[in-house]
Amino acid sequence: MSNNQPRLSIGLPVYNGEKFIKEAIDSLLAQTFEDFELIISDNASTDKTEEICRAYAVKDKRIRYYRNEKNIGCARNFNRVFELSSGEYFKWAAHDDLHAPDFLMKCIEVLDKDNTIILCHSKTYFIDEHNKFLQNYDIQLQTDSPKSHKRFHELLAKHLCYQIYGVIRASALRMIPPMGSYGHADGIFLLRLGLVGRFYEISEYLFFARSHPQQSMSMFFPNYLLLANKNPQYSLSMLPDYYSYTVWFDSSKKGKILVPHWRIFWEYLFSIWYSPLNYYERICCHVSLLKQLKGTEYLLIKDLLLAAQMFSKRLQRKPIQQQASVF
Repeated sequence: MSNNQPRLSIGLPVYNGEKFIKEAIDSLLAQTFEDFELIISDNASTDKTEEICRAYAVKDKRIRYYRNEKNIGCARNFNRVFELSSGEYFKWAAHDDLHAPDFLMKCIEVLDKDNTIILCHSKTYFIDEHNKFLQNYDIQLQTDSPKSHKRFHELLAKHLCYQIYGVIRASALRMIPPMGSYGHADGIFLLRLGLVGRFYEISEYLFFARSHPQQSMSMFFPNYLLLANKNPQYSLSMLPDYYSYTVWFDSSKKGKILVPHWRIFWEYLFSIWYSPLNYYERICCHVSLLKQLKGTEYLLIKDLLLAAQMFSKRLQRKPIQQQASVF
């Protein structure tokens, strides 16, 4: 470490994480690679998260603890930890996941050797609330392709976005917009990173994603473990509730008229237009997007029908409210 600036910054956004955050922090502090800072942004937790984190910050000078005066929403807190970082490399960490002791070291070795790789992650398996093995995460994407449109095609596939918890070049993160406040924002974020450069997957299981009832995936996507191992029982009807996911990302959108699947479609298009692709690559990306949308058009229609229903109910309430104000 030179001039007290770490090579790696780890950002840990958290809200009410008292049940698992000790284990998550211990997992990071036990890493064989030690030249990092751990930035914790507490989103106005109401449990013992603050007490736990402040105690760790006193013990280890690598830990910087911040607390938001009010809950600013998941996405803004997620982006905040990167804004507070200073390292050459950056990694997000969840308050409930665990890492093998050599996770950081092996990821950084890959990034140091090849500057065309902008994100390095490992294979993943799921653990339960008691750290017991559940199953492997078997979705493998060919995001190491040197061709940006092929990486785009791969990242359009159904997956659970665990690459986002890999080690990433901070310079690459600054080349794309911050994560948005809408459903599937993490998937769009990864797709945009994929248009910047290659990902690399270490062929060892070094990342352990915890599955438990309190997490957002379990609340809005209860059958996600079926997708994780390509179970034939998985179907499009099991997709997440993207309206609820959008509100979880940004609570200020609760009760508003939303069209979450149209928003995702727009963000896909914007990703193509925003990225510095040549004409051929743009055509390939548009073709991939059309292929991916095939069979899901009904979701766009469903958005419009739900939006029309909400709008109609609002119009019906207005005359009643006006009559009540007269009396």
